[in-house]
Amino acid sequence: MNDKIISLSIDLETYSSVDLKKSGVYPYAESSDFEILLFAYAVNEGEVQVVDIACGEKVPYEILQALTDDTVTKWAYNCQFERVCLSYWLRRNYPQYFSSYSIAEDSVGNYLDPTSWKCSRIWGAYMGLPLSLKGIGAVLKLDEQKMEEGSDLIKYFCKPCRPTKKNGGRTRNLPAHNPEKWVLFKKYNKRDVEVELAIKEKLAKFPVPDFVWDEYHLDQEINDRGILLDMHFVEQAITVDAQTKVYLRSKIQEQTGLENPNSVVQMKGWLSDNGGQAESLDKKAVKELISNSEEHIADVLSYRQQLAKSSVSKYTAMQNAVCADGRARGMFQFYGANRSGRWAGRLIQLQNLPQNHMDDLEEARNLVRDGNFAALEMLYDNIPNVLSELIRTAFIPKPRYKYIVSDFSAIEARVLSFLAGEQWRVDVFKAGKDIYCESASQMFCVPVVKNGINGHLRQKGKIAELALGYGGSVGALKAMGALDMGLSEDELQPLVNAWRSSNPHITQLWWDIDAAVKKAVMYKTSVQSHGFRIYYKSGMLFIDLPSGRRLVYVKPRMGTNQFGSDSVTYEGINTGKWTRIDSYGPKFVENIVQAVSRDILAYAMKTLSHCFICGHVHDELIIECSPDVSLSAVCEQMGRTPPWISGLLLRADGYECNFYQKQ
Repeated sequence: MNDKIISLSIDLETYSSVDLKKSGVYPYAESSDFEILLFAYAVNEGEVQVVDIACGEKVPYEILQALTDDTVTKWAYNCQFERVCLSYWLRRNYPQYFSSYSIAEDSVGNYLDPTSWKCSRIWGAYMGLPLSLKGIGAVLKLDEQKMEEGSDLIKYFCKPCRPTKKNGGRTRNLPAHNPEKWVLFKKYNKRDVEVELAIKEKLAKFPVPDFVWDEYHLDQEINDRGILLDMHFVEQAITVDAQTKVYLRSKIQEQTGLENPNSVVQMKGWLSDNGGQAESLDKKAVKELISNSEEHIADVLSYRQQLAKSSVSKYTAMQNAVCADGRARGMFQFYGANRSGRWAGRLIQLQNLPQNHMDDLEEARNLVRDGNFAALEMLYDNIPNVLSELIRTAFIPKPRYKYIVSDFSAIEARVLSFLAGEQWRVDVFKAGKDIYCESASQMFCVPVVKNGINGHLRQKGKIAELALGYGGSVGALKAMGALDMGLSEDELQPLVNAWRSSNPHITQLWWDIDAAVKKAVMYKTSVQSHGFRIYYKSGMLFIDLPSGRRLVYVKPRMGTNQFGSDSVTYEGINTGKWTRIDSYGPKFVENIVQAVSRDILAYAMKTLSHCFICGHVHDELIIECSPDVSLSAVCEQMGRTPPWISGLLLRADGYECNFYQKQ
C-alpha cells in the first residue's frame, strides 16, 4: 500500500453473547467472548478489501496504525459501533496501536478518540433520510443495495445458537459449520462498505458543516463517559417490585377469591357479581370506576391498577446497559430526530423518565436501597408509584463528586416569541415574569397572579401555552389534558381564539412560513421570510437556520391535505415508517423552533465541554463535577446567547444534588 491513507471506510461483523439491542454496543464489546469476525475496509474510497479474521487473516499494520492516526478520517455507517468495537479489539489484541483521549479524572479511557471519525448515517439524517442502511439505499436509489440475506447471516454467525441434537449441542456457529454461508457473509460485509461509499458519493454536494461534526464528536464523548448507576439501589428496586407484586396479588385474591387477578375475564366477572359493571379495564376506565365504586370494589381495582404498572422496565434496562465500571453508556442518539436534528434517547431512555413529586424522596430512596419492604408497605399506599418516581435517583455522581443539573427556562417559548417578534412576550421574559400568568392576563384582559388575584386563570394560560404555539386547536387542548384539568368542552374554542388574538405575530409567522414554503416548492425557487432562507434545490426543500445548520425535506411537492386544502408534502419518517407526510406553516414553524432550541443546547454543551457532561434531557444538562464547582457559574455559561441569534433572551437555572432528580 503505497498511497498515503487519507480516509478509511470500515464495516465490521462481530460476535458477542451480549444482546446488542438490549445492552447497546458498550457492554456488547466489553463482553469477554466478543470478537471481530470480518473487517471490511476501503482506503481513500478505493476497492473494498475484506479481512477474514475469524479464519486467521491479519489486518495490515498500516490499517491498524490508521485507526489511531488523527490525520486519517475514519468512516462507517453508525460508526459508534465500529469505533467502540475496535477500541476493545485493539486493547486486547494490539495494545501498541491503541490510544485514548482520557484524562485521569474522566471515564472515557477505554475508547478511541472520536474526533477523526465520521458517520454516514449522521450525514443521511442531516439530509432528512432514513436511519437504516437499507432505507437510505432505497431512498437514494443506489446501484448497490444492502443485501437482504444479512439479517439471517448475522443471526447465524454473530449470535449464540440454541444447542440441539442436529447441531451437536453447540452454542455457536463458526465458519466451518457452513462454508457456503460464510462466503456469502463475506460478500455481505463487503457490500455494506460499498453502499456506505455510494451514500457518500450521492451526498457529496451537500456536506455536513464542520461544526455539526464537532457536535457529533462531543456527543460521542458524552456517550463514552457514561453516567454512573447505583446498582445496589437498582437491584433492590427490582426485588421490592417483585415483593410488591406478590403482596398485591395476595390482597386481590384475599378480597375476590380470583385464581388469576391479572385475568380481564375473571375480573370483569367478579365486578359484575359485585355490582360493578365494566366494559373495559384500561387505565382510563379503571380510574373512572374507582371514583364511582364502593370502597371494597375501589380497593380491588386500585390494587389491580398497581399490579399492572410497569415500574421496573427502566431498572431492568439499567441492568442490561451497565458496563463493568458501573456506568451506562450509549444513552444518546445524535440526530435521532432527523427533522429537527434533536437528540433521541436510547436504551434506558433518559428523555422519558417519570418525574418525581415526593416530598420525602431521599427517605423513600433509602428505604428501597435498604430493601425495607415492610416500611414501604406501611408508609406508602402505592409502592409501584414510589418505585417509578425513584427511577431518576438511580443515577449518581461518582464518589467525591456532585451533580449540577442546569436547564433553560421556557426555551421554545422564548425562541418562538423572538422569531415572531411577539414583543409583549419578549418583555415578559426580560422582566422574569411567569409566562403562564402573563399569557392568561393577555388572553382575558385581567391581571393574573399565581396563587393570587385571578390565579385560577393561570391553568388556562398554561394549557394554552403548551398546546397552541404551533397551530394547535381544540384537539391539541384535549390531547394536552384540558378536559381532565377541569375545562369544559364549550371553553376550548374560545380559548384557542383568545390565545391566537393575543399572539398575532406568532399566528402571522405560521402563515408567512406556510406561504414561503409553498412558493419555494411550487416555483422551485428561493424565498426569504422572517430572516429564514427557504429554497428548493436538487429535489429537496431547505430551510437555513441561524446557526448555519439547515433543515431538509426530501422530495417535496404540492398535495391536498385531509381538509381538501393545498399543502406541501415530503418524504420522511413518521411513526417509524418512511412515508409521505403532509405539512403546513405551523408544523414547519415547530420544526424551526425546535431546531433552533436544539442548536442553542448544542452551543451550551460546547461552552461547557470542559465540564464532565454525563447526560442531557431535552433542554437540560447533567454535569458530574467536584464540590467546589460553582452552580451560578455553570448556569451563567449555559445561559449565554449564541452570537448567531443575538438579542434572544436566555436564562438557565439549576440545582445541585447527590442523585439525579427533578426539582
